[in-house]
Amino acid sequence: MENDDIEKEIDELIGKTTELTIRDQVKNNPLTREESKAQFVKITDQLGIKHSFDFDEAYDIGLEIRRRNDFREKINKLQEDITKIPGTSGEAIHKINPVKHTFAGGCYIREIYNPANELIVTKIHKKEHPFFLMKGEMSILTEEGIQHIKAPYQGVTKVGTKRVIYTHEECIFTTVHAINTTSIEEAEEEIACMRYEDLPPGSDALEIMKKINLK
Repeated sequence: MENDDIEKEIDELIGKTTELTIRDQVKNNPLTREESKAQFVKITDQLGIKHSFDFDEAYDIGLEIRRRNDFREKINKLQEDITKIPGTSGEAIHKINPVKHTFAGGCYIREIYNPANELIVTKIHKKEHPFFLMKGEMSILTEEGIQHIKAPYQGVTKVGTKRVIYTHEECIFTTVHAINTTSIEEAEEEIACMRYEDLPPGSDALEIMKKINLK
């Protein structure tokens, strides 16, 4: 075996061992930021590694990745629990939350009515698009945090957004999507999905963070 191949295998082994050790520590015995920094400096010195990033950059990215992972696990669990309640999925939920579909000028417009005091978990949005709260008041939880909005209000939905919504009043929520079909089924398939894995390649902020080359 060539020296380069041996060095490559050693590097991969060190990387895998370090990754498993860190994962176990984060789960079972998490360190404070200060303790993590001391450990980072110690191991870096021991291995003689020169990084192109500093500790704070790596730590903040790691925190954000864990925060987003935690949010996704919890929102998916919440959605599973809600759908187990009779009348909260399928045709029953569509009757309570009727949608008006309109196609015009290459756009697909969805106007959704939501009754007051309703808890809603949305699908995952595959395209960036504007939204408008035409009536009512609601609180929204996403990976970005909590937002309280009241009509009239307009904003932009980012790719990968999945919301938990609580309606304080009757609401009318409208979204507008640039699209090349006039089929409701095709339009809904194009703009939203149930799994993060089905987002367009390269569009998931979490996956982009995970691929940041910190060396």
